[in-house]
Amino acid sequence: MWTSGRMSNAKRWLGLGMSLFVWGLMNLTTAALLGTPAPGQLGARLADELQFHQRAKRSWVWNQFFVLEEYTGTDPLYVGKLHSDMDRGDGSIKYILSGEGAGIVFTIDDTTGDIHAIQRLDREERAQYTLRAQALDRRTGRPMEPESEFIIKIQDINDNEPKFLNGPYVAAVPEMSPVGTSVIQVTATDADDPTYGNSARVVYSILQGQPYFSVDSRTGVIRTALMNMDREAKEYYEVIIQAKDMGGQLGGLAGTTTVNITLSDVNDNPPRFPQKHYQMSVLESAPISSTVGRVFAKDLDEGINAEMKYTIVDGDGADAFDINTDPNFQVGIITVKKPLSFESKKSYTLKVEGANSHLEMRFLNLGPFQDTTTVHISVEDVDEPPIFEPGFYFVEVPEDVAIGTTIQIISAKDPDVTNNSIRYSIDRSSDPGRFFYVDITTGALMTARPLDREEFSWHNITVLAMEMNNPSQVGSVPVTIRVLDVNDNAPEFPRFYEAFVCENAKAGQLIQTVSAVDQDEPRHGQHFYYSLAPEAATNPNFTVRDNQDNTARILTRRSGFRQQEQSIFYLPIQILDNGQPALSSTGTLTVQVCSCDEGGHVMSCSPEAYMLPVSLSRGALIAILACIFVLLVLVLLILSLRRHRKQPYIIDDDENIHENIVRYDDEGGGEEDTEAFDIAAMWNPREAQPGAAKTRQDMLPEIESLSRYVPQTCAVSSTVHSYVLAKLYEADMDLWAPPFDSLQTYMFEGDGSLAGSLSSVQSATSDSEQSFDFLTDWGPRFRKLAELYGAAEGPAPRW
Repeated sequence: MWTSGRMSNAKRWLGLGMSLFVWGLMNLTTAALLGTPAPGQLGARLADELQFHQRAKRSWVWNQFFVLEEYTGTDPLYVGKLHSDMDRGDGSIKYILSGEGAGIVFTIDDTTGDIHAIQRLDREERAQYTLRAQALDRRTGRPMEPESEFIIKIQDINDNEPKFLNGPYVAAVPEMSPVGTSVIQVTATDADDPTYGNSARVVYSILQGQPYFSVDSRTGVIRTALMNMDREAKEYYEVIIQAKDMGGQLGGLAGTTTVNITLSDVNDNPPRFPQKHYQMSVLESAPISSTVGRVFAKDLDEGINAEMKYTIVDGDGADAFDINTDPNFQVGIITVKKPLSFESKKSYTLKVEGANSHLEMRFLNLGPFQDTTTVHISVEDVDEPPIFEPGFYFVEVPEDVAIGTTIQIISAKDPDVTNNSIRYSIDRSSDPGRFFYVDITTGALMTARPLDREEFSWHNITVLAMEMNNPSQVGSVPVTIRVLDVNDNAPEFPRFYEAFVCENAKAGQLIQTVSAVDQDEPRHGQHFYYSLAPEAATNPNFTVRDNQDNTARILTRRSGFRQQEQSIFYLPIQILDNGQPALSSTGTLTVQVCSCDEGGHVMSCSPEAYMLPVSLSRGALIAILACIFVLLVLVLLILSLRRHRKQPYIIDDDENIHENIVRYDDEGGGEEDTEAFDIAAMWNPREAQPGAAKTRQDMLPEIESLSRYVPQTCAVSSTVHSYVLAKLYEADMDLWAPPFDSLQTYMFEGDGSLAGSLSSVQSATSDSEQSFDFLTDWGPRFRKLAELYGAAEGPAPRW
């Protein structure tokens, strides 16, 4: 049987003794239950039992060896001895060791069976080795014992200090926390055997961080140890914790870690304004929502605990100013709420409150958590442009209003205290047609040209007001002018009407339906009345029937029309509107006689079959007409050359007449005309009456200067300089005024001039007829002259 050669081990003997003690105690207990034996019997029985065990145990039955780790000696470390009962000590038994570490970590003496460790052992790397032992006959190699397995355990020593594997630690705890508030738990691990001795029993202690924090020696929980810890006084703490094994006894190994603890903020500090009075200023021209200034209530807290809300709680400027909170910097921004006026109010006072948005109930006793300050705001004066009252004008004016009629008085005033004088003008970009004019001093808006609703029914102009002392200050006001309709347009045919009547037409037959249009727009709608013109009232061929719906029918009065007698009829029809006063016009209906079939369908309306000889074809007729046209052109060309023939130059003082026509408008005379330069004419344009100079026949007459219609508003005074400045500004603002001075060029006229005579004095001596056809292009005002001197009327139409 395998036996161990290491029977002196104290542990093994202690285990055996304990086993025997327990066995004996059990037997004694059994004997007591069955009956109390005699002392001699008990001693004999115990002796027998001990003798029995000694006989049964031939040797100590081993199953494991123990060896201490970290052996540092120079000789191999003795582990134990293997021995077989068959070994007589003569060297006939050979011991063989196999398994984990055999031959590398452990060796065996094959004769004696002694096992040694030849390498340094570390329990933390490997706690035990499983090996197999065999005893062979050295001579025959026959196994003397069956192969047996045993374990070599590495016994632990305290060679590892505790380590904080998760360190260093970071933790936070609210400021002002009660004593004993848990902060964080730290844990240290020891690689030594926790089941053997105290090598792995760790005890925690605090090396740095007192008296603010403490640590539980058994669990490693760190807690606050000081009350009323204030973040605003100290925010960061570095705590060093030690873990020591051997239960903290002397000689134990220790490890440390650092715990960085931050006090998190709570709302324990109320806000306070560093200034109880703020002084600010703002221009009266500051736009709405512009910034006036900033106020700041200081709060020692941070984050959500320092968030502020600013409000205006009192003061006379609560309706003129507003305050908003900047969420990034927690400042109150005061802004303009409505337009300011230095002339109305020069200063304001505000009472501003700053309060925390989030409160903690347990710290309300440290409050109040709001504070107030006073803000004085001064309004600074600026030079403002003139202001119109009202800010918009709507004017209605009839289209037949006379030139120079005042249609509206535009009023503006200087809002400044100085109340500077104001000059008015029209923004010419809003009135490119120059239909209106405004008096420079009174603001009277007048018509400058005839208005025509049919051309422009609405005018949107802008009137400007400028300070005389500061031309850069200009105010403006929109003026909407509606041109009202008057009955100034007669109805007329919308197109050329041409009708056809059959030769076999009967009396009362409808040949055409006509209608009319009128550019006017009467309030009650348009209604037209149709009738034959007075000169055709007794027309025996056609008649007009008014349908009372703004249309009329043209009917035949007789039958039996013949193309040979008359192929075309011109029927004048008078159209009358319902305006006040009523206007009428005459339109002509062309009626052509045509040959029709029995069904009334037109077959031919040309009378050439009756008028041309049989031998004269249509082509021949066209050739004849072309020849007549060429001859007519030649005659007109000869007459034109004859009219433009030059007269011989005769040096005669009576015939050398110069007609230099110089037209003066609102200005005075030239540089040498000192008598004509009268400044009063500039202020009172009524005195500057137009001369009697004749206009040229080839130029349309211009509208007379508007100056005669401008009312006299001021006399010659020391304000001439201001007036000139206003005129200069008006000229600068006029986008249509030429940027150059007008140049009058006078050349020699009369006999001998290349231009010929432009005078009408000697027109009677001309051998050409004077033509006044241009009068027809001058409009309705010159209609009578055009009728008297215009082209001769042609033959009356046949109806």
